[in-house]
Amino acid sequence: MARSSLTREEVLDTAGALVKRNGPQALTMRALAAELGTAVTSIYWHVGNRESLLDALVERTVQEMGTLRPAGRTPAARIVSVARGLHRELRARPHLIAMVHERGLTERMFLPAQQALVHEVHTAGLRGARAAAAVRAVQFQTVGFLLVERNRERSPVQSPGEGDLWAASTADDDPALARALARPADPDRLFADSVRALVEGLLAGSVQQGSRRGTGMRGRETAE
Repeated sequence: MARSSLTREEVLDTAGALVKRNGPQALTMRALAAELGTAVTSIYWHVGNRESLLDALVERTVQEMGTLRPAGRTPAARIVSVARGLHRELRARPHLIAMVHERGLTERMFLPAQQALVHEVHTAGLRGARAAAAVRAVQFQTVGFLLVERNRERSPVQSPGEGDLWAASTADDDPALARALARPADPDRLFADSVRALVEGLLAGSVQQGSRRGTGMRGRETAE
């Protein structure tokens, strides 16, 4: 029996879940109606046709990506927190992000995160071209890291694997390094460490960063 009441938000929530689970190709009006337990005509009344539905999902994704808020005691910690939040949100909705890209809205989607980064690099004492370079470096690091993650996830099983290749002889006589490289990588920790190192390098020598050097460890703990 078809549902007697339905809201636009429910339609978008369910459509978004379908896309996240199975990709855009799985989002048909018939499949969505089945998920909602309603008639296809009811969906048309709330969101229009499939293209209108996709547009609404894309716009909602853009808005959701604008909710990132920095956290931490220092500019460096807050920049790292923005990067980690952006990485987390991008990784959580790959199909929806692909749809945003296909509709030419990627730059608008990234704007709020860029604005948050601009505020923090200004607070750290960077201005002009140096500040712009810092913002772009953090964004490119975040997106590039995510692409590497996706590529590794989709690659075929490796034989020999990473753990089979590393020994003291292949690690320049550094057994501890060999053991570490033989273990599976922790992507979240690796991302946090890499973006933190990048940010510390970008902010090195800036006025505010120099004055806060004594509180850097406390800021780092906040960003964890």
